Amino acid sequence: MNPRAWLHKHSLKLLAIKDTPEAIAGGVAIGIFFGFTPLFGLKTLSAIVFAWLSGSNILAAVIAGTLHDIVLPFMPAIYWWEYEVGYYLLNDPHRLPPFGKFGLPLHAWRSWATFLTVGKPMLLGSVLCAAPLAALSFFVSKRIVQRHQLKKQAQEAVIEPEETNPS
Repeated sequence: MNPRAWLHKHSLKLLAIKDTPEAIAGGVAIGIFFGFTPLFGLKTLSAIVFAWLSGSNILAAVIAGTLHDIVLPFMPAIYWWEYEVGYYLLNDPHRLPPFGKFGLPLHAWRSWATFLTVGKPMLLGSVLCAAPLAALSFFVSKRIVQRHQLKKQAQEAVIEPEETNPS
């Protein structure tokens, strides 16, 4: 299936959710936000918990997290960018990381020292990079859902008088 058809199929699932535009948009923003974090294996669970805590639509958060998978081929570059942002902000004086910092042997990735030296900047960078994208996705998806629901209500209003009129 091509990416455009996959995206269309999943976006229709979002529009079919029966909830307020704010709740759906909140779920979308939460799903997009956690989609950018390097919390492998915890993204969906985190999105569900935060959607539930914020009163957002949980299904929308899960679908948006899945929609985020369309950028999966670009995630290594995105993670590198997030790491650079976090590394830059955590160092005083600010500087970019030396090239090749990710070139660690496999056993080094399982150590807490690596988690703190690589994971902390990557997590900070992901939060700072994902927040504006999540906010943008909130407003865009809220507007799209509002338009869709208004159009659906107008169609139902046209159909309803015809059904109640005995002829």
